Amino acid sequence: MNIAGVITQLRTNDLESSIRFYTETLGLELAFRYEDFYAGIRAGSQVFHLKAVDDQDPSIAYVREGDHFHLYLLTDDAAALAETLKGRGVKLLADVCETEWNTKEFVIEDDQGHTLYFGQDL
Repeated sequence: MNIAGVITQLRTNDLESSIRFYTETLGLELAFRYEDFYAGIRAGSQVFHLKAVDDQDPSIAYVREGDHFHLYLLTDDAAALAETLKGRGVKLLADVCETEWNTKEFVIEDDQGHTLYFGQDL
């Protein structure tokens, strides 16, 4: 027996807005949609889920205050992606920088306030 992967779920108050953010703004792919409350977003070979809920995700404030993240997305060119996203109106919470752990990273929030890190191995 082995585990083949991990899928995370983000809660959203507006599924349509979140799908647009992840597909149109970030350029990811809609993997599937189930009725009006659930969807999957493909990032490379990985998929994460979006679930429509009534109340804001309570982890948003905790993650923001603790300097944590909801998703860490890998890219092969953090600087170019950051420029592309800025051109699409996305505000960077932390600009592109090289880290002590040998990555180049930047930080944004999605349409709901989830913290997204983008990292490139150096």
